Amino acid sequence: MHRLPHRGWTVLALLVVGLLVGGRARAQAPRKPSSPPPFEVLRAEEDYRYLRDPDAPRAPLDGMKYLPLNEKGSVFLSLGGDLRQRVEYYRHPDWAEAPAADGAWLQRYMLHGDVWLWNLARAFFQLKSGWTHGREGGPGPTDEDRLDVHQAFVEARPWERADEGLQVRLGRQELQFGSARLVSVREGPNVRRTFDGARTRLRLHQWDLSAFAVRPVATEPGVFDDGPLRTQGFWGLYAEHPLPVLPGGNVDLYYLGFSNSQARYAQGEGREQRHSFGTRWWGTSGRWDYNLEAVLQVGRFSGAPLLAWTVASDTGFTLERLPLSPRLGVMADIASGDPDAEAPSLGTFNPLFPRGSYFGEIALLGPYNFIDLHPVLRLHPSRSLVLSAEWTGFWRQRVEDGIYGPSGALVRPPGGSSSRWVGHQVNFTANWQLGRYTHVYATASRFFAGTFLQQTGSSRDVIFLQAEVSLRF
Repeated sequence: MHRLPHRGWTVLALLVVGLLVGGRARAQAPRKPSSPPPFEVLRAEEDYRYLRDPDAPRAPLDGMKYLPLNEKGSVFLSLGGDLRQRVEYYRHPDWAEAPAADGAWLQRYMLHGDVWLWNLARAFFQLKSGWTHGREGGPGPTDEDRLDVHQAFVEARPWERADEGLQVRLGRQELQFGSARLVSVREGPNVRRTFDGARTRLRLHQWDLSAFAVRPVATEPGVFDDGPLRTQGFWGLYAEHPLPVLPGGNVDLYYLGFSNSQARYAQGEGREQRHSFGTRWWGTSGRWDYNLEAVLQVGRFSGAPLLAWTVASDTGFTLERLPLSPRLGVMADIASGDPDAEAPSLGTFNPLFPRGSYFGEIALLGPYNFIDLHPVLRLHPSRSLVLSAEWTGFWRQRVEDGIYGPSGALVRPPGGSSSRWVGHQVNFTANWQLGRYTHVYATASRFFAGTFLQQTGSSRDVIFLQAEVSLRF
């Protein structure tokens, strides 16, 4: 039987200590908002206790958000859900001659119930169902999960005061930190990511501190067949705090531990234990916004040393007084590759649990062994409609290493090519929020294969089209 590494149990012990310390204080409900708050990407973070106040602002479907279960209304049930319908089309997927074209209809259904108990505890339960029709060769790994438990956890809230408080959560749950570069719910693909384990969160004196010890849950296509991946463990500490030395600035500091007994890179397969130490500096200052992140990874792979790193940036400038309020931005990122596939040591950066669509919904490449430059123009024809045009160039950081897909699978070994140039991509998107509940999204992309792909195998340009409508309530 595989066990969590001892560091994981150390983090778990911190969770219990946090609960005992916080249990001495008193819980308090949050303040009433001035208008119904928007829905969260992480639905379990929504809090409708303010609806106990008969004068609280209400949206049309808020009747299902507060269903009292006792006379005082201090015990209540909150219901919600997400429905998404998506069609997509690839021409020459994976740069291959065949199939020349591939299309699919993807459906996502998620429903949840949230029982709150006297401001002190809650139980959250969420079902998910994802279906895919028409995909050449059958559904991909994140395309289909016919019916399963997505989240099922209990949460204690022993202490809460205004914007401060302590939460301890046990069970199946979503995790997402920072800008979701390393830990994401994987919103883009049809089936979202979840974890089994424990997490505690303490908000105090403007600090937002999380500690967790979990295992990722394997996505299986059948009915109630998902379970924790016994070959992997994930634990860590994540902290956020305002950074007064930068105008409008904030800083994230974190440590993330990861183990995988079946890791695979260009140099082979083996046991991996990786420790990531990172920081993110982000905020807005006038018309400028910025998001800078750096990570150093150490550990061992197949018994040999591991050393990897990444630096990522996203900087923009918004011209609010011009028509369409354009934002001009540029992203520049680099992540280390392995300098020698024959040597036992490993240099390939591992992004752990990143967004499934890290470089756009076309999702051909994952953030391993790469350099990219990514200018973006974003326009706002109205408050609810956002249009964007992007160009991204891709290079290999190390020519001795290959390129990897969003899941971390090696999709093209180095093949003896000395070229860094993988290719470039253009992307156009439209995001339209129709009222409180409906969202429409469309994107069109083309990937132009570069020298590395031409020298190592199939290298057709890839065309990708996608349209979706989603309902959230």
